[in-house]
Amino acid sequence: MALWFPIKFNICQHVEYTKPVFFGEDWQIFETDNNIIFVFKSNLFEKWQKLNLLDETMYIKFSYRQTNYFYIMSDKNYILQPLNKYRRFIDVNDAYSLSAALCSTRKKISENISLANGIFIEKYSLVLPVFLLSEHIDDDIIFGMWLTGGVNISACSTKRLSQLVGWSEDILIDIIKKDNAIFKEKKFKQAHIDKMVKENSKERFSLPGRPSLENFFNEYVIDIINNREKYKALGIDSPSAIILQGPPGCGKTYAVEQLVNFLNWPAYNIEATAIASPYIHETSKKIAEIFEDAIKNSPSALIIDEMEAFLSNRDNSIGHHFIEEMAEFLKRIPEAIANNVLIIAMTNKIDMIDPAILRRGRFDHIVKVDFASAIEIKAMLKNLLSKIAVEDDLELDLFAEQLDGKPLSDVAFFLKEGARFAVKSKKDKLDNDSLRKALKSVVSTKRTKDKKSRVGFI
Repeated sequence: MALWFPIKFNICQHVEYTKPVFFGEDWQIFETDNNIIFVFKSNLFEKWQKLNLLDETMYIKFSYRQTNYFYIMSDKNYILQPLNKYRRFIDVNDAYSLSAALCSTRKKISENISLANGIFIEKYSLVLPVFLLSEHIDDDIIFGMWLTGGVNISACSTKRLSQLVGWSEDILIDIIKKDNAIFKEKKFKQAHIDKMVKENSKERFSLPGRPSLENFFNEYVIDIINNREKYKALGIDSPSAIILQGPPGCGKTYAVEQLVNFLNWPAYNIEATAIASPYIHETSKKIAEIFEDAIKNSPSALIIDEMEAFLSNRDNSIGHHFIEEMAEFLKRIPEAIANNVLIIAMTNKIDMIDPAILRRGRFDHIVKVDFASAIEIKAMLKNLLSKIAVEDDLELDLFAEQLDGKPLSDVAFFLKEGARFAVKSKKDKLDNDSLRKALKSVVSTKRTKDKKSRVGFI
């Protein structure tokens, strides 16, 4: 970044130039104690003048080294910044302001002129284009990205947008209705249609083969998210933290990945192999940073894998660094939940976890996930096989019975091996012979079959 003027140069009386906080080739934005100053060169000024975007009361002209410059001043009660520098809103008034600015600007300029990188000047309800050569983005996408902090989503996708920003669909549709000139009429109508169709039939999360876990996530996570306003009125702001406990290979990680993909939220991971450090305070510092990022970009999901590495019983541990890491979790977990972060931890050693962590208010739900039963494995196989070419007479009951009690990684390997055998035999569909060959390499290992309940709640 090049400084256009010397620091403390008097642009006008009582306005001294400081290091810019935002800048482009032909414009810069810097701040003083009370104001935000937008400085731009003559070439931009002339283009905006031709488009009738600037009133002479908005700007002031000045010269430096025989070159003309212009500036617009705004106090800090108003937003003045590029649209591609995303921010999280404090209240919906900012959203109404941007919607009005996009609308009033678009009434003056062609749809071919992109506002994606434009400068939002709330004081004058204006978005000034900077004419960069880049892919054109429709205004409803610009608005959706601004609201969500960069997620590529149309503002007319009110259901998904509601989940991302934590506002009701009614508020979002009201914003669109006030200034719907910036939105495609077809998209706006579709927003109403989507709301009416899904009003009483909220989208469900699906986890083929694990009905108990699927129902748990739908009841304790998805329903709260889909009906946020109703739950909030009764004191429930967001889903509680969850622990999935069960043996390696039982499908904990897969279930969490499917849930996060369904929510389409930013996901943050705390894993011992990634953040553990031999240096004092370093691990707890990394833990704090991950929590802070998740809170900053909420709604989000924070996944703690192998939680016993961080949160085992303090009575059995040595070293101040471990106590410090535990304290960081104890402090951060309630804070993150209050800020709309879904926390899911996983472990296969629940008995090692410190009782303070298992207390209600930190992790409200402890869900036991065991190896899948034959019935569950058959449902999984049906789901996976529906995506590939297969013969019609597959013996799924037989294969599921043989795979009962096996880790889900073995089930996935079984299908991959079957596909490999089919290709080697020059077949274009997966058949029983190929799957029988694959089954031999899976069931030859020791089975750990358990007829007890596969999913339970503690």
